[in-house]
Amino acid sequence: MEPTVCPWCQSEIVWDEELGPEEHCPHCANELKGYRTLNIDLNDDEEYTEHSDEEAYEASEEEEQELHSMWGSDTESLAALRTVDKYGESHDLYAFEQTVEAILDEQDEVPECLHCREYMLHAGSQSVTEQGFHPVAPSLLKTPVLKPPFEVNIYVCPGCFQVQYNLAENDRLALIKNLIRPQE
Repeated sequence: MEPTVCPWCQSEIVWDEELGPEEHCPHCANELKGYRTLNIDLNDDEEYTEHSDEEAYEASEEEEQELHSMWGSDTESLAALRTVDKYGESHDLYAFEQTVEAILDEQDEVPECLHCREYMLHAGSQSVTEQGFHPVAPSLLKTPVLKPPFEVNIYVCPGCFQVQYNLAENDRLALIKNLIRPQE
């Protein structure tokens, strides 16, 4: 009886001779054979490099235009979203990046910009009072979800200058307590 090793979790599977080999790993429940298993022979590298040039696929102009209209340009990337790059000629962006990195290292919380995925700088906090804030009271709670006064942290993206808010730590705890309803 030869043991089988699961390619997913590397567990050794000893199967019963009467029942035959297992189809699924008893440890991680992944299939042991079929389309999900890929066996690669490491000695085939030389053969691959010989034939790879012959099998290269080139799209026609029509296909390229269709792909471009569907997915956009290949040169378009997240770096294109960085508004700060347009100020590079008149400012030292290396010094700018060094300062940003130093500030980020000091922050306890470092959210990621939803627009360009750069890390955001904590710019400060803002108090929200009853004046100008209109709370919503869902029928389930019968009280406002968030009761003023509360504070929000303000984050600024150094790449695209988007601004993002989130609740301050103490007000997060107050929100959690407010949303925990007594069990009926």
